[in-house]
Amino acid sequence: MKDNELERHVQPLGSSDSEPPIDDDYMEPRQLAYFRQKLLDWRSALLDEVDTTLAELRHDCHHEVGDEADRATREAAQTLELRTRDRYRKLLGKINAALDRIDDGTYGWCEDTGEPIGLARLEARPVTTLCVEAQERRELRERLTGKDHDRN
Repeated sequence: MKDNELERHVQPLGSSDSEPPIDDDYMEPRQLAYFRQKLLDWRSALLDEVDTTLAELRHDCHHEVGDEADRATREAAQTLELRTRDRYRKLLGKINAALDRIDDGTYGWCEDTGEPIGLARLEARPVTTLCVEAQERRELRERLTGKDHDRN
């Protein structure tokens, strides 16, 4: 599953019948249940894709390719698949951390400011830990210092 396919699992507000409930109370139980299910579905899709990738890599390694160009092409494709799998591994960690935040009551709240992240931002990126303003400050700091921290 490529990045653009991953994004299909994270649908924007208003794009489906299963929108997050918009109530007066931010991160009330129905909203938390909605985001938990969204994260569980995303994790399941990623794990299915990882299984498919591993099966393809096992199958491909048994094929003998005599031509050097064909072998190089196969190796380049396998390298790309492994890099994609590593991105999935990192994303799975973020999904699991978001599920933990739902369990401990901190999901949906900015880890820097303590302010609400907002339903629209969580809908677009359910694993985020920062509100827009905090994310912008972090990115500005990274540009100024030349450091690249783990992005949300």
